[in-house]
Amino acid sequence: MEKDKLKELIIEHKERFLTKKDLIKRKIQANINSYLKHREIIVITGIRRGGKSSLMKLIADDLVEEFNVPVSNILYLNFEDERFIEFEVKDFNQLHEIFLEIYNPKGRKYFFLDEIQNIVGWERWVNRLYEFEDIKIFVTGSNSTILSSEISTALTGRNRQLTNWPFSFREFLSLKNYSIDEKDFYLRERRVEIKNLFKEYLRLGGFPEVLKIDDITLLEQYFKDILYRDVVARYSIRNIKEIKELSLFLSSNIGTIQSCKNLRDLIGVKSVNTVKNYLEILENVFLFFRLNLFDYSIKRQIYNPSKIYSIDPALSNSIAFKFSRNIGHIYENLVFVELKRRDKDIFYWKSKSGEKGEEVDYVIKRGMQIEEAIQVSFNLSSPKTKEREVKSLVLAKSELGVNYLTIITEDEEGEEKSGQARIRIIPLWKWLLLP
Repeated sequence: MEKDKLKELIIEHKERFLTKKDLIKRKIQANINSYLKHREIIVITGIRRGGKSSLMKLIADDLVEEFNVPVSNILYLNFEDERFIEFEVKDFNQLHEIFLEIYNPKGRKYFFLDEIQNIVGWERWVNRLYEFEDIKIFVTGSNSTILSSEISTALTGRNRQLTNWPFSFREFLSLKNYSIDEKDFYLRERRVEIKNLFKEYLRLGGFPEVLKIDDITLLEQYFKDILYRDVVARYSIRNIKEIKELSLFLSSNIGTIQSCKNLRDLIGVKSVNTVKNYLEILENVFLFFRLNLFDYSIKRQIYNPSKIYSIDPALSNSIAFKFSRNIGHIYENLVFVELKRRDKDIFYWKSKSGEKGEEVDYVIKRGMQIEEAIQVSFNLSSPKTKEREVKSLVLAKSELGVNYLTIITEDEEGEEKSGQARIRIIPLWKWLLLP
């Protein structure tokens, strides 16, 4: 790549990066900042447009403000820029030299490399920097599998991997300059304000730019970008119609159990393996996720159908067939994403002893134990609904030995007792805000 063009990109990208302002602090920063003094390469994955670049800027701000790192020691490049199309792995050496010539940094350097997976062979250069240079490296990517395969071959034991999720409800409140305190839960006016803001969060979802400009029409464009750039182009998908129809169907049926055989018949492909491959790709790009059935037999876990959830219910709703809007499944999806954001090991569960195969939406596993069972029910006004939800949790306590039982609702709160089981009932908006 021509030296002058590379020099232009280094200067331009860094100046744009450093001028980003009014960014919202992310919860994940606390985890990342604890690793700043160590040598490990920080690998941040997550969905396209989910705020990875802004997160890098927040980290850079922390370095400058809290660790007194000179701005001259920071390099930022975003390899999504089409001007990098001529860039090859051999150009990394020249890139490094130009950076040293321009900024003459002293001491430890900090390289922020956005969407690095676009450059074939990047991991070998990063590995060499790790081995021979005093450089702390941050890389991002919108594809978990590509990054993982590259990392596992060249960077084993030399990296920390973290997932950047769309904004949580608490981060959304920060964006709205709304400070929250636990005592607000007991003040009627504050509760009403929080619930109204939650309705707005429910409508807009968690993508930063959508929240800033209050425009959900962006979500449809995000879907197209992810589908054509991260899925079709990256994986060389020949039949775009099949994977697009699968995505639309999944968006219209979030929170439901789907077998690969049924999905095969729905989108008209010949092989179940094709469906499995499509689902894996959609998960790799953080668009949809599969939730497995909990069973002490790994084989039964694998062979049972999975529940499907979206990265963002608002994104799914923007492209779904508008026949109906199941608010219960949207609530369930929000709980799923929050549990993933909290790095929980989660499954759904079905009773083997119940009369009707009672099901629990989420069981949380820690080590070899199930520590909590969670049901999501929009409301419990119907006695039959309440009885069903309570019965499923009581069976989970009996069969799995789980002690913490929770029902998450729209606005009901309290405690339910059934025999030896004590069940907490809590509104979703409040549950999202609690530690």
